[in-house]
Amino acid sequence: MGDSEGRSPIASSGFTIGGIIKTEVSQQPLLALVVFVPVAIILEQVTPEAHTLLFLMSIVAIVPLAALLSRATEAVAAKTGDAVGGLLNATLGNLTELVISLAALQSGQYLLVKASLAGAIVTNTLFMLGGAFLFGGLRHHVQEFNRVNARFQACLLFLATIAILVPSLVSEADRAPDTATVQNLSLGLALLLIAVYALGMFFSLRTHRELFASASESHESEKLWPLSVSIIILVIVTLFVAVISEIFVGSVQIAATHLGMTPAFVGFIVVALVGAAAEMTTAFSAARANRLDLSVSIALGSAAQIALFVAPVLVLVSYFLGPAPMSLEFWRGAVTMMLVATLAATLLSNGGRGAWYAGVMALAVYAIFGLTLFLLPPGAPS
Repeated sequence: MGDSEGRSPIASSGFTIGGIIKTEVSQQPLLALVVFVPVAIILEQVTPEAHTLLFLMSIVAIVPLAALLSRATEAVAAKTGDAVGGLLNATLGNLTELVISLAALQSGQYLLVKASLAGAIVTNTLFMLGGAFLFGGLRHHVQEFNRVNARFQACLLFLATIAILVPSLVSEADRAPDTATVQNLSLGLALLLIAVYALGMFFSLRTHRELFASASESHESEKLWPLSVSIIILVIVTLFVAVISEIFVGSVQIAATHLGMTPAFVGFIVVALVGAAAEMTTAFSAARANRLDLSVSIALGSAAQIALFVAPVLVLVSYFLGPAPMSLEFWRGAVTMMLVATLAATLLSNGGRGAWYAGVMALAVYAIFGLTLFLLPPGAPS
């Protein structure tokens, strides 16, 4: 009796932070890479001039942190109800990309920020979705998923892409407006996109939630962490992500030059793949388990969060954190790639069925974009 009273609620429930991490590592070997987190921090203190090594170490360290953030966010959101949980998922679902972008924003590397945003959208809609179709299709002949949810997310993506396209078109008009006009337009569009995303959450979680039931039911079989432990892990891991992101941003320019890459390629391909590594693992595993509906929901839902929530928030935050306000003006190639990725997601989700060759085609489009960025890197938007 006395012994049980002396134990904390976390310990008495059979959960400890160390125990949870040990269990998760045994189930997801990817989390073993967490040992590189202190390695990257120590290297930054000992050899701050080793930019290439710090760049590589920070990339490896971010992967397990992103996985832990994803699991903690999922556990917190599941225990706070649909409305609050949906808001938490919108805020924290892409926290890794957001923290990296904030670090780059503070240092004034706007090309890296915009490349990572565009790359995350394209990576989720082409690489993650295509990979899920491929891995699921290799085990199952034909798979089905919630077509309504997929179309809804694809429509949100299309809307956000149009909002990003407008400042880019306006800036290239015959009578191009001044910088202040483009920034004011971007600010207004950012507020509009956040409002549209909030209404979209209300639509999917409240007024028409029955249309999205299939995607939400797929999480019920997973064992979630206790709320108190999840919050503690969320706070601790977020702090480590912020530290590693500072190391990453501080070394990316010199390291990219040494490795023959540009900040645009690093942001569009490397940051996007690293930030989405945890979600990709879940999406690919779900597809292999014949839960393609969950995979499609993760891929398109994450892309919609970035386009309608993360990107507008970064525009607002840039007024306080960055050296100058950031606009939604992207270079022409990035806008084209986002449009193509959105159209591809719409076509892939139109029939509500998936097969392995559909994944091959989506991955081929992604490879074309990656090769183009590597060989013909775009310059900063004018």
